[in-house]
Amino acid sequence: MKYLGKLRITEIFLSIQGESSLVGWPTVFVRLTGCPLRCVYCDTAYAFSGGVICTIAEILEQVRSYKIRHVCVTGGEPLAQLDCLALLRALIGEGYEVSLETSGALDVAEVDRRVVKVLDLKTPSSGEEGKNLYANLSHLFPGDQVKFVIMNDDDYRWSVEKLLEYRLNERCEVLFSPAMGQQDPKELAEKILSDRLPVRFQLQLHKILWGNTPGR
Repeated sequence: MKYLGKLRITEIFLSIQGESSLVGWPTVFVRLTGCPLRCVYCDTAYAFSGGVICTIAEILEQVRSYKIRHVCVTGGEPLAQLDCLALLRALIGEGYEVSLETSGALDVAEVDRRVVKVLDLKTPSSGEEGKNLYANLSHLFPGDQVKFVIMNDDDYRWSVEKLLEYRLNERCEVLFSPAMGQQDPKELAEKILSDRLPVRFQLQLHKILWGNTPGR
């Protein structure tokens, strides 16, 4: 099959999925270049610029070489590139189990329903709360996930408010993740237990294993 489209790619690599309900699975990551947001805790600022232009066919060739069934399209912000939607469809068409890591600041309505969306609602301490596109929540399905990266008590309270206001746990799985080096993980876990929240607590497994290393 001939796939049309080109994207700017920062890196394609094999690692262990460190987040979401797919945590632990060997996964090929396709990291797209560019992002319209500047979250204070961003750990992939190296993907803001640079990269190499690749055709979708070239991307698929690299993905195939790993012989792994899980693929995660990430960034940066992948949806900032128009042909990201075509790439997602192409990966699904090739039979991969595909997830998309997105900030939630860009419209997800046209993302193939078979793609697992991991939508990161930006907390106040991120500095990008105003970019949240809440209309995206109506395009979430039970297999998708909403993630909150929590830096402090204010973020926690805000996240609980959004959880309840939008009844997010009735839409899909909800993830509460401590910002590494900012929020004590044990403290966050204890709050979740104390408040009996219907959320999944998650640590970034890849950072525990390899630190904040590009390509991991």
